[in-house]
Amino acid sequence: MATTTADRRMIKLAMSAPYLEREEEQALAQAWKDNKDQEARNRIAMAHMRLVVSMAGRFRNFGLPLGDLVQEGYIGLLEAAARFEPERQVRFSTYASWWIRASIQDYVLRNWSIVRGGTSSAQKALFFNLRRLRARLARGDAHLTSEAMHQEIAAALGVSTADVRTMDARLSSSDISLQAPISSAEGESGGSRLEFLTSDAPLPDEQAVDSIDGERRRHWLHSALGQLNEREMKIIRARRLTENGATLEELGILLGISKERVRQIENRALEKLKAALVNKTTDFAYA
Repeated sequence: MATTTADRRMIKLAMSAPYLEREEEQALAQAWKDNKDQEARNRIAMAHMRLVVSMAGRFRNFGLPLGDLVQEGYIGLLEAAARFEPERQVRFSTYASWWIRASIQDYVLRNWSIVRGGTSSAQKALFFNLRRLRARLARGDAHLTSEAMHQEIAAALGVSTADVRTMDARLSSSDISLQAPISSAEGESGGSRLEFLTSDAPLPDEQAVDSIDGERRRHWLHSALGQLNEREMKIIRARRLTENGATLEELGILLGISKERVRQIENRALEKLKAALVNKTTDFAYA
């Protein structure tokens, strides 16, 4: 009740603020720009508080307190007053509308859900226009399927149908804590949702073993490669240790030998590597 009373008092104060004539508005804006007259800036802002209240009311369907929306809009209004350039000969309300709306929208996006959404301009447009477009399409055709509706909204806003589908699901439900208990049909608690989450990732001890073994295998391979001569190393690297291995014919041309000779050298090098790795693993097993 206290919040409601405060909201009403704030709205009443905003509606009672006197309008500014164009000449007076220009004079106050010039005083702020030239002399940093705080009183002039505050008078401009107070005269347009009704604009803030009106715009804040458009965002009440997101479930946030009107008072908070008005306060955020007032921040945008002050920003507009500080940046307004009177020499452009436009009314302050026209210029301030964008700042007020942007400030309120940013507040809604930050507080509507703990999961931040609408980071791009297209996503913001989808977030703030989805409900309105969906309601309009439903009024135009009551038999329109959800998929067809999503496709039309995606085309209208320049986003993918998958984005519309995801946003529609987000707007249709509220955040649920993973720590919240799950109640059974008999009313008994069956643990939290967190306990039922599964992960396909290896267990911590398995990750540690894989990391240690992987480092050991890399060391063994590096040591085994040291057993090869220069030409064997060149062939093994080109054939086995690159993403797109060279052909026998390509290496034969590069080394000035036949492709059959390249194959023989490669087989000999592989036998050397195998023997070196077997010795390493045997030594490790008996260590």
